[in-house]
Amino acid sequence: MTNLQRPMKRTLVEQIVAQLEELIENGTWPVGDRIPAEPELVKELGVSRNTIREAIHALIHAGMLRTRQGDGTYVCSSSSLAPALTRRLERCELSDTLDVRSALEQEGARLAALRHTPEDLERIRSAYQQVRYAWEERDFEHLIRLDYAFHSAIIAAAHNAILSDLYDSISEAVQMAVHDGSTSLELLQIHAELNEQLVKGIVARNAAGAADTVRAYIDASRTMLLQDIEGGNEIHHE
Repeated sequence: MTNLQRPMKRTLVEQIVAQLEELIENGTWPVGDRIPAEPELVKELGVSRNTIREAIHALIHAGMLRTRQGDGTYVCSSSSLAPALTRRLERCELSDTLDVRSALEQEGARLAALRHTPEDLERIRSAYQQVRYAWEERDFEHLIRLDYAFHSAIIAAAHNAILSDLYDSISEAVQMAVHDGSTSLELLQIHAELNEQLVKGIVARNAAGAADTVRAYIDASRTMLLQDIEGGNEIHHE
């Protein structure tokens, strides 16, 4: 028989952490905003200042809050998952990051084709048109961000909260991978063509076709990016 311990009730600090975390996750305290000062939280929650400080310290350690000397405490992440994944991805090979991106986006596209609503399609089409316009105008400065917003709209149309959280949590690493692999005109052209094909597949509720298009999209990025890294070449606009 192993030495199992009976579960303990949550401490007061843990209860406060859970409440503050909920305010961050549901957007009441959005990323970038300063949270209320300690005296205000003490009054609102009816607990000691030390309890508030311990709770805030726990969220700082989790990567959700950040203290600015003399300016207060700010929200820097909407979940504790994002900082943890970011730290983990920083230690990964780029090919591993692309593997994760491929898995998430393929499943997201497949589910989006099956589950999308008219409102989802409107957001996807709008995001796609912005990407297309940026491509036609050769607005490379904003193209990467718009491309990510387009794929995020597809992930949202999958209507799977965990999938969305995972995708959002690795957004920085994903955008870095897209930026590294999408700065050549050849790859941008491939992305433009496949994005159009992806929208058509989702609209037609062709789940397998949408997933296949994403796989082709990621494979193209992977091949060109890894070739450039192995060859020691700089990727640039022509």
